[in-house]
Amino acid sequence: MKTIIYQLLPRLFTNTTPNCQPNGTLLQNGCGKLNDITPERLSKIRELGTTHIWFTGVIAHATKTDFSRWGIPRQHPAVVKGEAGSPYAITDYYDIDPALACDVDRRMDEFQALVNRTHQAGMRVIIDFVPNHVARQYNSICRPDGIDNLGHNDDKTKFFDPQNNFYYITGQAFAPHFNIGNYREMPARATGNDCFSASPSENDWYETIKLNYGIDPWNGSKHFDPIPDTWCKMLHILRFWAAKGIDSFRCDMAHMVPVEFWHWAISQIKADFPSIIFIAEIYDTNLYKDYVEYGGFDFLYDKVTLYDTLINILCHNQSTQSITHCWQTIGDLEPHMLNFLENHDEQRLASPQLTGNSVAAMPALVVSATISTAAMMIYAGQELGEPALDAEGFSGQDGRTTIFDYWSVPSLRRWLTTGRAPRLRQQYAKILRLCNTEPAITDGVRFDLMYANPQLNRQYAFFRRHGNDLLLITANFDCQAVDFTLNIPEHAFQYLNITPGNYRASDLLSRDRIDLHLNPAQNISISLTPYGTAIWKIRLK
Repeated sequence: MKTIIYQLLPRLFTNTTPNCQPNGTLLQNGCGKLNDITPERLSKIRELGTTHIWFTGVIAHATKTDFSRWGIPRQHPAVVKGEAGSPYAITDYYDIDPALACDVDRRMDEFQALVNRTHQAGMRVIIDFVPNHVARQYNSICRPDGIDNLGHNDDKTKFFDPQNNFYYITGQAFAPHFNIGNYREMPARATGNDCFSASPSENDWYETIKLNYGIDPWNGSKHFDPIPDTWCKMLHILRFWAAKGIDSFRCDMAHMVPVEFWHWAISQIKADFPSIIFIAEIYDTNLYKDYVEYGGFDFLYDKVTLYDTLINILCHNQSTQSITHCWQTIGDLEPHMLNFLENHDEQRLASPQLTGNSVAAMPALVVSATISTAAMMIYAGQELGEPALDAEGFSGQDGRTTIFDYWSVPSLRRWLTTGRAPRLRQQYAKILRLCNTEPAITDGVRFDLMYANPQLNRQYAFFRRHGNDLLLITANFDCQAVDFTLNIPEHAFQYLNITPGNYRASDLLSRDRIDLHLNPAQNISISLTPYGTAIWKIRLK
């Protein structure tokens, strides 16, 4: 099956608190709970065509909320971003965020119950694995017996030692370029975004510390024999969660961790849990091949090719002709890509900073979902046209939905409280469900028609074929209706084994029917509405 991922932050997803206050506390703004992701709500997610849910931010992370009555160490507010804190500043790899629990003492049980409910709803579970960095005040209180805390045995007199878990700025206290009050760290440790200085800026990931995988950052030398202690601890964490029934790990900033570690760890996890999939957040196309073929990843973020290209087209900065270059760049790795148009790091499609119009993004959705056999992901609220107009607190009005604040997402809140959704959601469901009901999309080959149609700059057209099913997929990225002729070259007939002739075609989106005369000597006429798309299904002779 084609993997269709629905990303949601439980903190946000079921929080229906109205009139949230910027920089509001947990008590003021509330927080979504794991128990509120009910079978009914899971079935609504499943009806979109979802095969996997990525529960983002479920592992315990730095927060300004005081949970000390439950024995959970407090975090210094100077090294926490926002009231809720970043889900990527992990404080305990073996624990669940207590804010997500109805009964804090049973937070792991509540998470396990959610995993079971998700499986019963016919979907698989993805969680984050954050291997590159942890919160500055990392302290695992839930680690199993026999497992040392990160940094417990480090030699803090050395900047680099292959068996240290952290990098130490020896002889210097942590002194960032902003006020940190009475927070003290001596010696300072390197910051998560490879800032090997005691004085990170506010634009650095100052709330995190970089993990040491045996690479000396000063000369790039690798020290992997004997196996670094960090490798062993990270492998244990992966095993811990895999044993709880997790189906997939989305690996944060995977390219900042050496591919040798992934080769070593993924092979061992898959030996014991063969069905688990690994997804890499990665932004360097030069590393794609190594991280799939040697590292062992199943899917890689396709941000710097297809995502960036489609966003630039939506913003009128590139021509649709550039889409062809995306799949040419990826080559035979294309089945290992994860396509998306939104996630927690990116601006919302309907935000004023991008299109300001959820309908305008529909051609990009159709292309992204159907262009290949690659996995597809959407972000909770995307299917509702969430415009991200709020200035939530630590996150300003930046076109994104905050990951740092306690907040309620307006489109999700309206949907959850009224049960009503915009027509857009039905369109998303129709498109995403086609991905696993049409073999030509799930398993078919593609033929890109753009090289034979250089006149097209705001439209995109391609074929997908499987067996006797041929799909002609067209998308109009323009705000104006368009009538154009499409040249189908002789090579398309040869490559797809199409017999020229008259065919009846049905649009899988609108159910309209037309007659198409497919002949390399004769162009066909295509009409599309503003931001319109069509998936014409043809039964070949």
